[in-house]
Amino acid sequence: MNSGEGLVEGIVVRAYGGRYYVLNGCREWECSLRGRFRHEKQEVLVGDRVGFRPGRGNTGVIEKVLPRHSRLARPPVANVDQAVIVFAVREPEPSPVLLDRFLIMASINKVEPLICFNKVDLSGDGRVELLPRYQKNFRVFLTSAKTGRGLVQLSETLRGKVSVFAGPSGVGKSTILNALFPGLKLKTGELSKKIGRGRHTTRHVELLRVPEGGLVADSPGFSTIDLPDIEPGMLAHYFPEFDEYSGRCRFAGCLHYKEPGCAVKEAVEAGGIDGARYGQYLEFLEDLMNRRRY
Repeated sequence: MNSGEGLVEGIVVRAYGGRYYVLNGCREWECSLRGRFRHEKQEVLVGDRVGFRPGRGNTGVIEKVLPRHSRLARPPVANVDQAVIVFAVREPEPSPVLLDRFLIMASINKVEPLICFNKVDLSGDGRVELLPRYQKNFRVFLTSAKTGRGLVQLSETLRGKVSVFAGPSGVGKSTILNALFPGLKLKTGELSKKIGRGRHTTRHVELLRVPEGGLVADSPGFSTIDLPDIEPGMLAHYFPEFDEYSGRCRFAGCLHYKEPGCAVKEAVEAGGIDGARYGQYLEFLEDLMNRRRY
């Protein structure tokens, strides 16, 4: 696609060593940044839609970055439609705190979160302990790259979308993608028995074309993620299970903390809201409140 300025438009699918690889249709271009971008320290991310001026062969110079509709900091990628947040049922054990933080990050950045609990074949009785906590308010997939369970349903959600797979190391992100799209041949690793978590096999973010149409990114694993520094009063907006009740609270602007007449707390007591999720909300809320005291 050509712009009115004589530039060719494309999407950055990977970047390293000061080079940006831009996909235009079925053709990939190796681009550098125009000098003013470097002087202004303009950020160009994988997923950015850019305008570039072709040079010799498959080379070009990026001269324009188009407006983004979303941006994730971890992994650093732009214009993502959805994030498939992958956690293992076992090996390594899932961390609800890490999952909840990522759900908040995705929502803040206007990226639809999908939860994928992988390695369900390791659950002896077939139960996924965290499933009841999330299945009512989020799209949840139960998968096994080993047996193929849930892979067809997950694959269908990727069609025509820009998606990123994110989650800790060792949960099977690359293995799932290889099972979905064998031609990708992504490098995979095993869980370290010594440290109890996976080894990093993906070193950088890269958008990959999938046969059904769309782009998908594998991303480096992580074991921690910081809670964004948002106003305490905004936190409840990122817990969708509160929406049904928050309008019934006695006080406008209720934090669902220690206020009397709080419909959210009443819903927790009545079993309408998962108690563990509410407990996590309180931990996050107190963290945000403490930040403003110091």
